[in-house]
Amino acid sequence: MKGSFVLKNTGLVLEGGGMRGVYTAGILEYFLEQDLFFPYIIGVSAGACNAASYISRQKGRNRKVNIDYVNHPEYISYKKFLKERQLFGMDFIFNELPTKLVPFDFETFNQAAEHFVVGTTDCVTGEPVYLTREDYREDILMAIRASSSLPFVAPVVEFRNRKLLDGGLSDPIPIKKAQAENNTKNVIVLTQEKGYRKSKPKMEWLLKRSLRDYPQIGHVMSSRYRIYNETLDYIEEQEEKGNVFVFRPESIHAVGRVERNPIKLAALYEEGYNQAEQQIEELQNWLNT
Repeated sequence: MKGSFVLKNTGLVLEGGGMRGVYTAGILEYFLEQDLFFPYIIGVSAGACNAASYISRQKGRNRKVNIDYVNHPEYISYKKFLKERQLFGMDFIFNELPTKLVPFDFETFNQAAEHFVVGTTDCVTGEPVYLTREDYREDILMAIRASSSLPFVAPVVEFRNRKLLDGGLSDPIPIKKAQAENNTKNVIVLTQEKGYRKSKPKMEWLLKRSLRDYPQIGHVMSSRYRIYNETLDYIEEQEEKGNVFVFRPESIHAVGRVERNPIKLAALYEEGYNQAEQQIEELQNWLNT
């Protein structure tokens, strides 16, 4: 199995989903063990975070960061949210963890051959902004921090003369971007069960009022459910045509976006790992056709 893939025009598309991203982490861990890497990788939010450790070839790092440290007082803090409007400890997650506690291998990441794209959202225009190596250079942590910064629970990130927020707002599953980059085959990792669709947000007026400094973000958030559902419809069409290979959890084990239960998180992580292991032959056959 190892070393048996020589991939061309093939992408890996990673959805976000907060702590549900441990499912993606499990899949990428198995890929990493099998030396399976894709020439083009695009991710938003948690998908981008997990992709970075996968590209840096750090086995076990995603599990350690997302499960072993989840109950650290600086990781998710409702007290911090009330005081600073930060539910996730962004400084802790994107500074202390990767530079001190669970060091990120910047050298290996920077030398990797994969073309890695980080999806973000421009606060002024509401449009997606896709950051490549030319954009983030030595500042990958700030790029994925921007991609992971949700309105209301994290501050806007100023990066490369832009004000950026979570990439999942404007392009939640960037399959069309991957296809536009000449990837004729794409492996997609979703973080919701088959058949899931988002509901229209309630109290839209309050949503837009709370985001009056960035009215386009308010508009994007109120229409996000429709964009997300249309994207899932498109993915299912592409799946029927054989253009994409989709991984999706059979059960999310009641894991929410801000889940802190390490047992639930570990179960979802293992589900991702086991699915990748069970479907690797099917995936290999699909990639080789």
